[in-house]
Amino acid sequence: MTSFDPEKFEDKYEHYFTELQQAYKQAFDAMSDRHSSDLVHGVDQRVLAESEPFYEGDSQFRIELPDDAIDRLSGEFALSESELQDVYDEYTDEIERQLRSVFDLG
Repeated sequence: MTSFDPEKFEDKYEHYFTELQQAYKQAFDAMSDRHSSDLVHGVDQRVLAESEPFYEGDSQFRIELPDDAIDRLSGEFALSESELQDVYDEYTDEIERQLRSVFDLG
């Protein structure tokens, strides 16, 4: 378990790269249990690869997706834009949970 320092999270890729990889991988695994592998891989490779995690304080994280996240996968899956947004919300919630777990923040 890595000791978490909110100030170090500002330079997260320098201080917490391994922990970020672990949280994203655990979220990927959890989402793979709930959704098709093609969808989860698509989100992972074409959207989350350019996402940005932020520490919000009070043990809370936020995952910022690219502005065109919906467009990147729209039409590729039998999902409406609203359904695709729901998948993104579920996935980012899962990443945030995994980050709290990796850093033992509750």
